[in-house]
Amino acid sequence: MRRAASILETSCNPTPKVAFMFLSRGSLPLAPLWEKFFMGHEGLYSIYIHTSPEFIDEPPTTSVFYKRKIPSKPVHWGTASMVDAERRLLANALLDCANQRFVLLSEACIPLFNFTTVYNYLIKSRQSFIGSFDDPRVTGRGRYNKRMWPTVSLANWRKGSQWFEVNRNLAVEILSDQKYYPIFRNHCIPPCYVDEHYVPTLVNIMSPEVNSNRSITWVDWSKGGPHPKQYVRKDVSMALLNQVRKGFNCTYNGHTTSMCFLFARKFHPSTLEPLLRLAPALLDSMY
Repeated sequence: MRRAASILETSCNPTPKVAFMFLSRGSLPLAPLWEKFFMGHEGLYSIYIHTSPEFIDEPPTTSVFYKRKIPSKPVHWGTASMVDAERRLLANALLDCANQRFVLLSEACIPLFNFTTVYNYLIKSRQSFIGSFDDPRVTGRGRYNKRMWPTVSLANWRKGSQWFEVNRNLAVEILSDQKYYPIFRNHCIPPCYVDEHYVPTLVNIMSPEVNSNRSITWVDWSKGGPHPKQYVRKDVSMALLNQVRKGFNCTYNGHTTSMCFLFARKFHPSTLEPLLRLAPALLDSMY
């Protein structure tokens, strides 16, 4: 990890790639959909998978996910081990100087557009995509621990989605940070969740100008509670996917657009069959 954090500049100048970093408990049940997404675009992406250490299964040798697991450690929901895993993924992805954009995904994520559309959106973006907002509620500011002061003040405290996308410079900043992360590890404990506060707060302090303040991964929190809605087989339809693909407005490179989300979660393994059925409409057409 120290080696990756030292890569501030690089002399190589290859075709830029997007690093797809999967944080998973074990297998990737939606892998067949992702296989279709990646097909034919070799050289434009890299894949990194962090799983539970005891998970040793490998996909077929023909799979894009074959031998893409990185050295991993146990991850426990709601603890700093989650961010440790994210940093581990970044460390491995930064070792490839061609990787210029880094997107964090889970085994329950799906792509909402074809690869070319996603690639161009990320590579051409002037900003990174991290949800980072000041939440005055008990689930926002209420999680701030006064022991974090003065290194992290309440004025700097932010909340956001765990599922981020960053450019290379910001990835290096996150991985190189030795000032703020120990504060979060020691003082952000449940009901404070490090994965919801560390990166949003760090970016707000260090590089707010490079952040769009929004996530590109759709998650449905409308029902409330500690976990988002999980979509099952009967929920999947092109109408649902198009609602997420085209039903919002946001800013991209200074212009208003309805393409705000490139990925969506949380999709149960049972959704694979209907998603594959919709794949031609989802992945073959340009936006």
